[in-house]
Amino acid sequence: MGTFFLLFLFLSAATNVFGSNICTSRGVTTCQQCLAVDPSCAWCSQEEFGKGGSSVSRCDLKQDLLDGGCNEDALEFPLSNLTIQKDKPLSDKASVAAGVTQIQPQKVHMALRPGDAKRFTVSVKQVEDYPVDLYYLMDLSFSMKDDLERLRTLGNKLAAAMGRTTSKLRMGFGAFVDKTASPYMYTYPPEAVKNPCYGISTTCQAQFGFKHVLSLTERVSSFNEEVGKQQVSRNRDGPEGGFDAIMQAVVCKDKIGWRPDASHLLVYTTDAVTHLALDGRVAGIVQPNDGQCHLDSDNVYNKSTVLDYPSFGLMMDKMSENNINLIFAVTNNVLPLYKEFSQLIPGTTVGELSRDSGNVIQLIEEAYAKIRSKVELELIDVPEELNLSFNATCLNGEVFLGLKSCSGLGVGDTVSFSVEAQLRGCPKEKSRTFTIKPRGFQESLEVTVDFACGCDCEAMAEGNSSLCSNGNGTYECGLCQCHPGRLGPRCECSTEGYSPSDDANCTPKPDSPICSGRGDCLCGQCSCHANEFGQVWGKYCECDDFNCLRFKGALCSNHGKCSCGFCQCDSGWDGDNCNCTKRTDTCMSSNGMVCSTRGNCECGVCQCTQPGAYGATCEKCPTCPDSCTIKKACVECQHFKRGQYIKDNSCSRICKDEITVVEALGDKKNAVNCSYKDENDCVEHFQYYEDESGKSHLYVIKEPECPEGADILVVLLAVAGAILLLGLVGLLIWKLLVTIHDRREYARFEEERSKAKWDTANNPLYKGATSTFTNVAYRGN
Repeated sequence: MGTFFLLFLFLSAATNVFGSNICTSRGVTTCQQCLAVDPSCAWCSQEEFGKGGSSVSRCDLKQDLLDGGCNEDALEFPLSNLTIQKDKPLSDKASVAAGVTQIQPQKVHMALRPGDAKRFTVSVKQVEDYPVDLYYLMDLSFSMKDDLERLRTLGNKLAAAMGRTTSKLRMGFGAFVDKTASPYMYTYPPEAVKNPCYGISTTCQAQFGFKHVLSLTERVSSFNEEVGKQQVSRNRDGPEGGFDAIMQAVVCKDKIGWRPDASHLLVYTTDAVTHLALDGRVAGIVQPNDGQCHLDSDNVYNKSTVLDYPSFGLMMDKMSENNINLIFAVTNNVLPLYKEFSQLIPGTTVGELSRDSGNVIQLIEEAYAKIRSKVELELIDVPEELNLSFNATCLNGEVFLGLKSCSGLGVGDTVSFSVEAQLRGCPKEKSRTFTIKPRGFQESLEVTVDFACGCDCEAMAEGNSSLCSNGNGTYECGLCQCHPGRLGPRCECSTEGYSPSDDANCTPKPDSPICSGRGDCLCGQCSCHANEFGQVWGKYCECDDFNCLRFKGALCSNHGKCSCGFCQCDSGWDGDNCNCTKRTDTCMSSNGMVCSTRGNCECGVCQCTQPGAYGATCEKCPTCPDSCTIKKACVECQHFKRGQYIKDNSCSRICKDEITVVEALGDKKNAVNCSYKDENDCVEHFQYYEDESGKSHLYVIKEPECPEGADILVVLLAVAGAILLLGLVGLLIWKLLVTIHDRREYARFEEERSKAKWDTANNPLYKGATSTFTNVAYRGN
């Protein structure tokens, strides 16, 4: 029994010596530092806590502090929490009277401790019949003369086409040329200022930067009337001043007439490249664009010769602020350039405009459908110390890790995003508000975050307290924060007094260096040296924030916080050095599948597992089924509404191709022509093509090649003829066999007759046929 008692005492002592945890191992000396170590750490501000001879840490797990004698009232243990303050249900259809709700919830409040995280869900739905404001911004340089003539006839058709998607359409019109300064305009001869076409012996209107012609209106006749009044102009250089016009059309919302509860479409049409920021220096214009509205009483841009062209960043900010969806409708010669522009300006679509703008209606319809088919969340004013990670739940409930967008949607579809907010550090402010909104939407989610970084006991700090050796420190949260030159639990020791006997209290082990070689032992306490690389702390100066694993020279890959030799990774990252992302959108192939279903996404990179597969998303595989076999299933489900993808409701998720029905396949470069036989034994022909942006296009022949049905009359006649023929053949064969048989029998008869031998002797029994009688009464002469 005594042996077991001794063993129990030994284990208890070992627990006290070796049973440190993440809270006690960091050697923190203040309440605020304690709360920053880990969300599970608590601080005891009770004055008497730890007075008993044993070295007890005030920063420990909550239960350990309570077990150690700390009163619950003296515990500093703030909890993270989340409250949904506004949660209106999603609308089914746009209604001006009741208002439209396309995002849920609308307002969230949370309190976060450093290192802690809270998760909430955001749902987004594109309602039916949502109002649309369409502002047509046209290049009126001389090369667009035929486009202007064509547009004069398209107003009603454009309204009718957009009317199929919304009953609340408003249309407006604006025009641009370029800055009215040399070398952008003709200044000689003087007549060319008022008539830039003077040099080509024709007449056109004077050059202007941007002119707002028609505010957004429901009257299509007004649109046609104002477009009919317009005339082209002429500028000197090739590029136009379109970005000046875009900026004014975006920010002059009152004059343009953008409605707050509508989709805002800005259609930009041109056949030329555009000037960019800093190009104005050629004309001596050095003042940066201020992103403000500068339309005069005639609705003409009056800062054309004062402000430089806007930058991409400024345009992106203003478009996001005013919920503008920009559509570049440009001709083939500048299409690649504007596709590059669209990569720099989120929420922008690009379409190829015919030479006379004849296809502009179809282009706008397709662009609007593309805009409505995608939901992407954008973040506004998120604090640097707050890390947000997203998981998207798109159609059919499939979850995409690390993704904050869904595509392939239809009107009325609802998607959701799981958002995790993690506090990495403590900002100066105690509270911040940021916004999450779908790009191009008016509705948004407002998130307010309170940063639980401080302790309540700090408000009761007593400066120059008598508890700290007669005023040699500030008494705060149960401890003395000593003045410079003073040390000790009660600031009772001066750094000028040094005793070698105190060194034993500054080493964790007898043979260890004093204060881990990174500090001085003063009054039995380690005073850690300052370090140019970061902060050093701990009871024995054993901790720092710069000795952690690095990746490509970056501490914790710049995706985490170094704390006492370990990387504490931000939300969405993993690994010993936080270099492994949990996102999967970087592994998404053009067909919408993770690693083309030929591999696994590990740390944001595809690891191809199918033999023969390679490429960034395992999209290349010579030994795998070819593209025709892969795209066949998409043609079946997207065009013919049948097949396996329809049965398992995965068509919209897997097939992201743009289907076009054609009469005949074209001769596009790098296109693949495919054929297959369907379930009806018809041969289907289609063409697979990927454009420069990587978007997949499928061109399907309208009518498949099916075998023609049999002619019933021909079949009946053929069957009757066949039966008759078979009967005649049967009779002929029977006749032939009978004839052969008869001839054989006759031959046999002849043979037997020739072999017969006849006897010529008299037959005694034979009597002749003639009998002679004598007439007895006859008496001759």
